[in-house]
Amino acid sequence: MPAIEVEHLQKRYGDTVAVADVSLTIEEGEIFGILGPNGAGKTTTVECIAGLREPDAGRISIMGLDPMADRDAVRGVLGIQLQESQQPDKLKVGEALELYASFYSQAADPEQLLGALGLLDKRETRFAKLSGGQKQRLSIALALIGNPRIAVLDELTTGLDPQARRETWALIEGIRNRGVTIVLVTHLMEEAERLCDRVALIDAGRVVALDTPAGLADAAVAGQLIRFRPSAPLPAELLEGLPGVHSVELERDQVIVTGSGDVVSAVIGALARQGIVAHRLRVEQASLEDAFVALTQPARRI
Repeated sequence: MPAIEVEHLQKRYGDTVAVADVSLTIEEGEIFGILGPNGAGKTTTVECIAGLREPDAGRISIMGLDPMADRDAVRGVLGIQLQESQQPDKLKVGEALELYASFYSQAADPEQLLGALGLLDKRETRFAKLSGGQKQRLSIALALIGNPRIAVLDELTTGLDPQARRETWALIEGIRNRGVTIVLVTHLMEEAERLCDRVALIDAGRVVALDTPAGLADAAVAGQLIRFRPSAPLPAELLEGLPGVHSVELERDQVIVTGSGDVVSAVIGALARQGIVAHRLRVEQASLEDAFVALTQPARRI
């Protein structure tokens, strides 16, 4: 049974359509990313998944449970860290964990959780005195205190410095290694490429693409771009029929080849057979950011 199933989810606020039609399936044990521009419907989608908002239409299943009809049971299997989650300034870290632990019949041990997240020495520190990274660690701890099988993390590393962000990524990987399914909402492409097994790209309230980060990049754009200056005149036809080649362009003394798969080996082999040397050879890989830009252009939202 999948961890999460969403079928034709819809949610609107008055005349504003926040989620037009979202369907996706998240398997147990994976880190699943939800990407999209600001206002695309990402947060509304996960809030509906968590039972914090009631959908206008569609079906949601959390480990076989309905987040609206089975609220109490869903709280036992799903923990969530919201995009904006604040605690009272004077609340101590240990107090926050103990308070949240009291909400669950089988809560995790607060001390062990603080130790696992590197917050044990901050147990008596008030929330207002924590750094940005420490506040995010506390948010993760609060999302995990109920021993959930699924954790939803919304814009977890926004505003963190690079070092704190990478430390948080390592924590997320550690959580998944404990068997927790993670739904990660983010607008950081590097974060999604580093952590996610699969990603759903949402734009204007709809899923416009769903694949692995690498698969999404390859499908949305050329995959690889090869630039070089041939040592001798090179007719485009020599390369156009090669496996994986999508296009060949000649710009003055430079050749630009786009393609996928083993296109680099195919091009180099063809040049070698003709005794042509590729000077200043440069290979550029398509990235998730390239796919994001290609699939969420303003024209697509009209």
